[in-house]
Amino acid sequence: MKIRKVTAEHLAKVVALLRAAFPDSEYEAQLVQDLHAHGKVIHDWVCIHTNKIIAYIAFSPAYHGRAACGLHLAPLAVNPEFQKQGVGSELLRYALTQEPIKMSPLFVLGNPAFYQRFGFAPCTTPLCPFDKNNAHFLSIRNPATDQFTVGYEPEFTTHPPGGGTAKKRQKGHKPRR
Repeated sequence: MKIRKVTAEHLAKVVALLRAAFPDSEYEAQLVQDLHAHGKVIHDWVCIHTNKIIAYIAFSPAYHGRAACGLHLAPLAVNPEFQKQGVGSELLRYALTQEPIKMSPLFVLGNPAFYQRFGFAPCTTPLCPFDKNNAHFLSIRNPATDQFTVGYEPEFTTHPPGGGTAKKRQKGHKPRR
C-alpha cells in the first residue's frame, strides 16, 4: 500500500470511493467535491493498493469566530472490500504524523471507540453544531477553555448531515470513518 497526497487526477476516484463507503449518503462525496472546487485549503491523502484508491482522509480548518483554531478530520473512508483490515487505522496514523496535522488541535465527529485508540478524547468545548451534547465529538491537543460553537467551512453546511440529499445516521449506528 502507498499513501499519497491527493491530486486533481485522484478526485473522481475519491468521490467514487466515498459513494461506495457511504452508500446511504451523498453528503461526503459532495463535501469533498465542493471543497476542492472552491479551492479550500484541505490536507488530504489517499491509500493506493494495486493502483486502486482504497481509502481517503481529509482535514479542513476549524474556526473560533473568524480565526482558525485547529483542523476538522472529515471524512475518513475505506472501500468496503478493505474495511476491518486496518487500512483506515494505517491511513489515520500516517496523517497524524504529517505537517501541519501533527501540531494542530484536531476535531472529529465520529465513533468514540475508534478515535480514542489514536489519542482523541471526548470534547466538551468547543461545541459541535452537528452533534447534540457533543456525544460523538472528540479532539486532540485542544487548548479551548471558553465555550463556543466550532465553525466549519461553508461547504459542510451547504448540505448538512441529515439534510438535503444525505440521510441522517441513526444514534448508535457506527459511522464508517
